[in-house]
Amino acid sequence: MSNELLYSGKAKDVFTTADPNVLKMVYKDQATALNGKRKEQIAGKGLVNYRISKLIFQYLMANGVETHLIENVSETEQLVKKVAIVPLEVVLRNAVAGSFARKFGQEPGKRLATPIIECYYKNDALDDPAINISQATALEIMTPAEIEVIEAQTKKINDLLINLFNHINIDLIDFKLEFGRYDGRLILADEFSPDNCRLWDQDTHESLDKDVFRLNKGDLVSVYDVVLQRLAKILGGSADV
Repeated sequence: MSNELLYSGKAKDVFTTADPNVLKMVYKDQATALNGKRKEQIAGKGLVNYRISKLIFQYLMANGVETHLIENVSETEQLVKKVAIVPLEVVLRNAVAGSFARKFGQEPGKRLATPIIECYYKNDALDDPAINISQATALEIMTPAEIEVIEAQTKKINDLLINLFNHINIDLIDFKLEFGRYDGRLILADEFSPDNCRLWDQDTHESLDKDVFRLNKGDLVSVYDVVLQRLAKILGGSADV
């Protein structure tokens, strides 16, 4: 059956289509924090996230990163490849911030000598606990070979995005990725937006990401729109929200 709700997440809904190998992903006007415990409807959020993620994914694909994106079909809807999502959230940190600063008593903003990759078991009921490579392989979540692929892809994506954001005067502090299995290989899935990364203006060091919502620091959509406008200037595409 086509157009059947398959999954309702914090920021997107996923529907079936007439093609069993293709899904429709719809961005929602919902903002969440504290692993979904705080939720608010914010008009325009789905649209601006969609536009940012579209530009980022197109940029990554143009630079050799395979993703689940097939095509954009409306202002908040995308057709994507049906992947088997790996239940791991892969976090890369270029600088100290968020939970890393709290756990290790570090000063936020301190640059790391080399990027750190962390993994979290994707399970809301368990509050997405941290998981290491040995645990992930012991639980048969991934094979050692798959972990090598994900680490290599994550580092490649980081290099590409650091270069991109430097061109628009933004520091890429950290980000979260999700991957899925498709036709025997691992590809980038989900989205890339200020919902799942930390972006700081290089001059003011102000947050241009979901910390604005988490910490009640301002209007979420207007802040996200700053990111969109800057990206659109160098990547093209619509920046009207």
